This record gives sequence, structure tokens and C-alpha cells, in this order.
Amino acid sequence: MKENLDLTISQNLKREIEQSGMKKSEIAEAIGVSRATVSQYVSGRAQPTLATLSKLCTVLDCSADDILQVKRK
Repeated sequence: MKENLDLTISQNLKREIEQSGMKKSEIAEAIGVSRATVSQYVSGRAQPTLATLSKLCTVLDCSADDILQVKRK
């Protein structure tokens, strides 16, 4: 289950970044992390903390649900 969530987050984050038209370096600067860290989020090698996810959503103008895709049963 964790791997599925990690993959979902990385794929959705990649999509939101592409749609934003922003460079990873611009996003990194705006949220206070390195460009390498943003790349790790997109590749699924690392996951953002809740605080960082909140910043990402603000910068990318999306909701946490756009990234997490949490579904109710």
C-alpha cells in the first residue's frame, strides 16, 4: 500500500509541476528546499512532509487531494 501511495504522490506531483510551467529550481526556492529534493519527490525516492506538501500546493496552486488522491470507501 505504501509503495502505491508513494507512486501516486510522485506521479501527481510531476503532473502538477508540468502543468504549472515552473522549473524545479523555482519551486525549490519557493518552498525552501533544494532542487535535488524536489527531484526526489518527483521520482518517488522521498516524500514531502505535510508542511512541505502544504507549501507545494500553495506554489503549484493545487489542493492536497490533487497530489494525494485520497478516496473514501
